[in-house]
Amino acid sequence: MKKYKPTTPGRRGMTRVSYKKKVTADKPLKALTRGIKRHVGRNSQGRITTRHKGGGHKRRWRDIDFTYDKIGIPAKIESIEYDPNRTAYIGLALYADGERRYVLVPQTITVGDTFVAADDAPVKTANRLPLRNIPIGTFVYNIGLKPMSGAKIARSAGNYAEIIAHDAGYTQVKMPSSEIRKILSSAWACVGEVSNEEHKLMTIGKAGRARHMGRRPTVRGAAMNAVDHPHGGGEGKAGRGHRRARSKWGKPTGKGQKTRKAKKYSNKLIVRRRKVGKKR
Repeated sequence: MKKYKPTTPGRRGMTRVSYKKKVTADKPLKALTRGIKRHVGRNSQGRITTRHKGGGHKRRWRDIDFTYDKIGIPAKIESIEYDPNRTAYIGLALYADGERRYVLVPQTITVGDTFVAADDAPVKTANRLPLRNIPIGTFVYNIGLKPMSGAKIARSAGNYAEIIAHDAGYTQVKMPSSEIRKILSSAWACVGEVSNEEHKLMTIGKAGRARHMGRRPTVRGAAMNAVDHPHGGGEGKAGRGHRRARSKWGKPTGKGQKTRKAKKYSNKLIVRRRKVGKKR
């Protein structure tokens, strides 16, 4: 991590990831980039569906390969690059047939390293193979939910899941959230842990930096009027007035409360629920 000297109040305590130690290229490959319009939390009608998003620096989209459909063709990492659209590093992979694609890179991988996606691939960092062929106790990322469906789980910086057991066509995987769930053993995953594990240690430091990242201010419910939030109103610093914390729309939120739907389709695949709150 890079730490700044306290030249201003906002600089005091500010940190960022030392990209120079890992990133090896300044500009992305033009053929794999394009412009994109960020929806900043709006739906197709323009209404805000996710608050606290908007603004931010203009970004160039990198086309990342999450499908890994080039089975049995080895690839070599040509460069490791920064991607403004995600927290992890990406790597430019040159396949043996001459095609180049961007992929999510794991920790410990360097320029010149090779990987392959194959059913009989060795259990080595960055290789991709079916879950049934990965030993128990192995850390994996870029996990698919169905055969050849593409990576869906464990894709952000420093994340990984752990193979717990194989049973009756399913593989039990301990998720980054501590939840243990069953995934089809025919689904594929990459071996290793996602790069840029220092990301979680970063201190933004000042509001302006958050705005550059596309994060708008978050106002506490207790600071609002009673008409605007269930926690609002009252004289001075009043208590919220009810036992459980609620969202702006009166739904349970925070403090380890259960918010999952009782009849969610994937409930039958969960072996153990995630740990929440202080106990975690």
